[in-house]
Amino acid sequence: MQNKSKPVTILVADDDPDDRMMTREAFEETRLESNLAFVEDGEDLLEYLRSSGKYALATKQPPVGVILLDLNMPRMDGREALRIIKADPELQRIPVVVLTTSQADEDVIRAYGLGVNSFITKPVTFTDFVDLMKVFGRYWLDVVSLPANSKA
Repeated sequence: MQNKSKPVTILVADDDPDDRMMTREAFEETRLESNLAFVEDGEDLLEYLRSSGKYALATKQPPVGVILLDLNMPRMDGREALRIIKADPELQRIPVVVLTTSQADEDVIRAYGLGVNSFITKPVTFTDFVDLMKVFGRYWLDVVSLPANSKA
């Protein structure tokens, strides 16, 4: 179980620079005790989680507590990355929350079928996004117990 006194790293996988900036600003507004890290697609996400590729020589990052995953990204989309994460014994315990603009029933059904922990449609306004991140942070960082990362 996680130690509640240590900040949790939230890894955000989103190819849109404006969405990444909005996420960073929303978390700053919420003043949550967390570290944010960003990747731009599913391939980068897996390299970050496995400390491989361009992340192989990076300074050891704190273990990832939660992944915020966009579905529609280049190179490897969120659906494929989710499938790989949930099939990997080293990664499958990390909670994954889909955060996407999609409201399609088939995306919701498929994501849950692949093992996602939550599916959230991005709000339209920044104020609503900040409110959502407050709820997200309260739930994932204060309420639930996250599994300890075996690589930590």
